[in-house]
Amino acid sequence: MKSLLWIRWTLGLLLLCTADADSGRKPNFVFMMVDDLGIGDLGCYGNTTLRMPNIDRLTLEGVKLTQHIAAAPLCTPSRAAFLTGRYPIRSGMAAHGRMGVFLFSASSGGLSQEEITFAKAVKEQGYSTAIIGIADHCHHPNSHGFDYFYGTIMTHLRDCQPGHFLYGHIPYKIIGLVSLALLHIKGMIAVTRRVVFGFLVLVGLVVSLFGVLVYTFPNLNCFVMRGPEIVEQPYTSDNLTQRMTSEAKEFLERNSERPFLLFFSFLQVHTGLFASPLFRGRSQHGLYGDAVMEVDWSVGQIMQTLERLNLKENTLVYMTSDQGPHLEEISINGEMHGGYSGIYKAGKSTNWEGGIRIPGILHWPGVLPAGKVIDEPTSNMDIFPTVLNLAGASIPSDRVIDGHDLLPLLQGQVERFEHEFMFHYCNAQLNAVRWHPPNSNAIWKAFFFTPDFYPENSSACFHTHICLCIKPYVTFHDPPLLYDLSKDPTESTPLSPDTEPQFYSVLEVIRAAVSHHAESLKPVPVQVSPLQIVWKPWLQPCCSSLSQLCTCERDHQIEKLRNELQKE
Repeated sequence: MKSLLWIRWTLGLLLLCTADADSGRKPNFVFMMVDDLGIGDLGCYGNTTLRMPNIDRLTLEGVKLTQHIAAAPLCTPSRAAFLTGRYPIRSGMAAHGRMGVFLFSASSGGLSQEEITFAKAVKEQGYSTAIIGIADHCHHPNSHGFDYFYGTIMTHLRDCQPGHFLYGHIPYKIIGLVSLALLHIKGMIAVTRRVVFGFLVLVGLVVSLFGVLVYTFPNLNCFVMRGPEIVEQPYTSDNLTQRMTSEAKEFLERNSERPFLLFFSFLQVHTGLFASPLFRGRSQHGLYGDAVMEVDWSVGQIMQTLERLNLKENTLVYMTSDQGPHLEEISINGEMHGGYSGIYKAGKSTNWEGGIRIPGILHWPGVLPAGKVIDEPTSNMDIFPTVLNLAGASIPSDRVIDGHDLLPLLQGQVERFEHEFMFHYCNAQLNAVRWHPPNSNAIWKAFFFTPDFYPENSSACFHTHICLCIKPYVTFHDPPLLYDLSKDPTESTPLSPDTEPQFYSVLEVIRAAVSHHAESLKPVPVQVSPLQIVWKPWLQPCCSSLSQLCTCERDHQIEKLRNELQKE
């Protein structure tokens, strides 16, 4: 057996060296991450009603990971983990309160510059690096190793869509109930007119400030940057994917003669759905399906560009999502705008499988086998060490790296991967643990607490728009809920001492792993605290002036797109 593994390992190295020798340079990297895409949205993962020929082709020619896990069920911490190969709790990108993501562009929090991203590591190896799309780890991407940036420093929110915020979000009911309560009290006890008048003035002031915030939100938070310059504020989302695809193609063309890393981080299919006129109305699933089809088109454009530039055989392509779909997302017209988790339970913001099991597709002709399917547990944190090893960079030794090099698994050099334990955090709270014991097919998963769904018979949290990690929105379990995902991937039936003889011994091993993991954590400044994520006027990016509401339009991609439409 050892000799067989040695032969596989040698053959893998020969394949990799042959690819490098043929190209005469280090491999390139193209990473494509879709925001809030559900694993059940893709045809290669079982969807039969959405047409995605380009992503399907990518899968047929590459490797598909069926148990690819996001390091967090929310965008900000998941993306931080993806960039650094570390659990977000280690970098301070896990919140200790209710809010776990950035909501304002003028926030002071963000991924610490002491963290090493894969972009920063390969840049030192002579790579040209770019991020196009969302840079949702706050702070400018230039600070984290990306030479070129075109996109937004905020997740695309529904507030960036005209008419999608104000009237639906003003707390009329609360204001009305408080007013009625005060009037009721006035009838029972003596309340002076001055008190009533003061209360009404206070309510009016709060509503006015809220209205100003809502009115200015798109201008202050919804802008596109090219490098350090804002080129559109507020942005028009309908053609953003086409513009970003054009930027990605131009980056590939500019850097076709040198090694590069391109991270294409789609704004779609996050809340505030949009699709260009070319794709609107083309799917069976409304605007959400239209947006997914546009993403597929963009993937095809990137792959065609690589092929045209003769870069396909020397480029590792990776496609994924940042976490599961947002099941609670409903448009202002009452249309469901969330994705599909397939057979898996729940979605975004939860550590049920539907919230963290994401697409994982890797493509590299001549180096990775075509059509291979891998069921081993893997993580989006594994991209970090994989990239560094391929680029010739050293894995940092001064910090814990939680990811592992994927290449031996992808090439079949090993059949079992190195993730024996995975720790699933809900913000900064350890929510669940996955254990894949050596010499066993079992995949145990223990939950220490679970979100309270509303309605109770659903698998979402419609009362809070997203499931939360804090009391009173969760239920704690002692002993923890235990599942064997190898037999129950839908997490429908928790095990008990009566149904599973190893119940207590499994939990004992998991608790010991938790203790060992906790010892590896070091205190770091929390970057997603209320003080860090609150809006700070002095940090507000603005391309004109506040009196002009920071309005501008000077993106050459807009004019380029207009000219192309006129030719058609």
